[in-house]
Amino acid sequence: MAPELPLIPRRFLWFVLAHHFIVVTACHEADYGQLIEDYCLSQFKFDMEMIGQKLWCDWDETVGSYGELINCTLLIAEKLACYWPNQRVDEFFIAIHKHYFKNCSLSGRSLRDPPNNILYPFLVVPILITLLMTALVVWRSKRSEGIV
Repeated sequence: MAPELPLIPRRFLWFVLAHHFIVVTACHEADYGQLIEDYCLSQFKFDMEMIGQKLWCDWDETVGSYGELINCTLLIAEKLACYWPNQRVDEFFIAIHKHYFKNCSLSGRSLRDPPNNILYPFLVVPILITLLMTALVVWRSKRSEGIV
């Protein structure tokens, strides 16, 4: 039988092995950040300029470029053995959204009031129902016949 190592050296051995494993397989975030800026962002900027700022909020126009941007960040993460998504990717996409999509609604359409012929019934009908119910309660409270 092999002699058993004392507890402290065994823990130290695991620590050393784990450290070397992490160093060998760790993501180089500085390289990752620079690569997604150089390759992914430059292509996305070019695509968005080709689309034109007036169409940035049109999801049908931007979905292709946005999908390519996502795939680009994912492929670079895989090549560098980085987790995806990670904090760097989150910060990258937040910056993209703040620049390109800050004035867009969730549906991709510009926000505006509905036409008056649609808006008026939504305003008038509840008001009329409230007045009718109030009149009905007042009329019924004055007629005490039949109430036990």
